[in-house]
Amino acid sequence: MRMFKYLATAAMLAGLAIAAPAGAQEKGLVGVAMPTKSSARWIADGDNMVKVLKERGYKTDLQYAEDDIPNQLAQIENMITKGAKVLVIASIDGTTLSDVLKQAHDQGIKVIAYDRLIRDTPNVDYYATFDNFQVGVQQATSLVKGLKADTEKGPFNIELFGGSPDDNNAFFFYNGAMSVLQPLIDKRVLVVGSGQVGMDKVATLRWDPATAQARMDAILSSTYSGKKLNGVLSPYDGLSIGILSSVKGVGYGSGDMPMPIVTGQDAEVPSVKSIIAGEQYSTIFKDTRDLAKVTVDMVDAAMSGKEPTVNDTKTYDNGKKVVPSYLLKPVVVDKSNWKQVLVDGGYYKESQVK
Repeated sequence: MRMFKYLATAAMLAGLAIAAPAGAQEKGLVGVAMPTKSSARWIADGDNMVKVLKERGYKTDLQYAEDDIPNQLAQIENMITKGAKVLVIASIDGTTLSDVLKQAHDQGIKVIAYDRLIRDTPNVDYYATFDNFQVGVQQATSLVKGLKADTEKGPFNIELFGGSPDDNNAFFFYNGAMSVLQPLIDKRVLVVGSGQVGMDKVATLRWDPATAQARMDAILSSTYSGKKLNGVLSPYDGLSIGILSSVKGVGYGSGDMPMPIVTGQDAEVPSVKSIIAGEQYSTIFKDTRDLAKVTVDMVDAAMSGKEPTVNDTKTYDNGKKVVPSYLLKPVVVDKSNWKQVLVDGGYYKESQVK
């Protein structure tokens, strides 16, 4: 009798052990398509997304396309084939997904654009991102502050760098920055020495640091042999590191040639170290932990037939529709507050950045 009870209890526990994971998986599969592992921020985005999704009981399929558009299309098609209920997509080129998202829509799959707007399709349901125009405003305001162009007469020689022309965010960053810089350019407090203004001239395809470094090399050679460069608007830390390598190569940061004021974005470890060392002036921190939570809240709502919480229904017109969006607030990080924001806030350990 005692043995029977033992076997019955063991069977019951075994049944629970088998049933528990199945219960945890009832919410279904979420496909997460990220653009590349070449930028540390996308690795953090993917890790944070999977962590929160699994905590909420979802299965996940996280894929990185290494900036290869056909590869990303194939990955998304595979997620659809596997039976994903929701797709979270940080696109490489936001204009190339129309056909595959039509497939998703026809199968009732919800699509959330993650930090990069997906364009030219009605089949994107929501958009989770940061206030990208404000990112540009913050970058330009930081540049002006570093130059002291708001208090000193100038003129200050600057150069402008933009992000990838196939990334919708790049235009928001640039336009936000120019809303601050253009009035000072018009007053000749700021002078773009090369004359290269506008995204058609300053964009950096695929956000490639080597491309930015080569362009900075060319500008320094053609424009600054007899005068000093005072500042550079850089929209992303990877470009900033390339730009800094270029200016250091011609003597900036030594003797009577102080480092130009160089901005950035994403608070990547090399740039945080550079800020602490007094080279890069600032970056913009976008807490991907918060973005992951907002995105998974959208997933939860969409999966339960509810309307996700959004805070912007006007800004992000993708060419086919205005995509309901949730915008988070970015934070400027410089030498005065990096520890408070990044270390005390738990994003990095101090040993990672020092």
